[in-house]
Amino acid sequence: MTTRSLAGTLKNRGKQVAKRLLGYDSRNWLRIRQIEAFTLFLEAGNRKAADVIEISPGWNRTWRAMCPNYRCVDFPDFDICKDRTDEQYSIVIADQVLEHVQRPLAAVQNIHAITRSGGWAMVATPFLFRVHARPHDYNRWTPAGLKQLMVEGGFSEASVKVHGWGNKACARAHIGGPVRAYGLWRDLSNDEEYPLMVWAFAKKG
Repeated sequence: MTTRSLAGTLKNRGKQVAKRLLGYDSRNWLRIRQIEAFTLFLEAGNRKAADVIEISPGWNRTWRAMCPNYRCVDFPDFDICKDRTDEQYSIVIADQVLEHVQRPLAAVQNIHAITRSGGWAMVATPFLFRVHARPHDYNRWTPAGLKQLMVEGGFSEASVKVHGWGNKACARAHIGGPVRAYGLWRDLSNDEEYPLMVWAFAKKG
């Protein structure tokens, strides 16, 4: 390692230590409340111990460490608009994927098909967030819109619970820029008129 690269490494580590001491929170500001909600849902009744499949972009592995009986299929190689697994699962997670599919109704119908009777689908997608093509970006839903999509996809209306989180400060921070860390003392209050992240829990009857 050169002197310059060593100095750079030490400088970065020093910044990280200083941030931690100040209480800097590096979590994704957009997703804190959604990840907390998913975590609480999986912990309730020890659902995390059930057979879980995640259909999400390959980088998204939040739930692997939490769920011991976890399997994943990566979108877009696994095209949820037309592909189904051979088995059904007690928990089906589609986290940050529905906005990227060309035929979202077909995707939800397939999510419904691979969810075991009595099992749950957990779906999260952004609403007030910039276009991010991975490899494409097609859709956005309000909480009411996501509920309607889940119902049209086969889940009963009574079984679908939707939530949203966001506020003006978070929306402003993400206009024209990258995903922001929560940082220091940012606002986590919720304004129902500015949902940045939307999610649903749907039970298959």
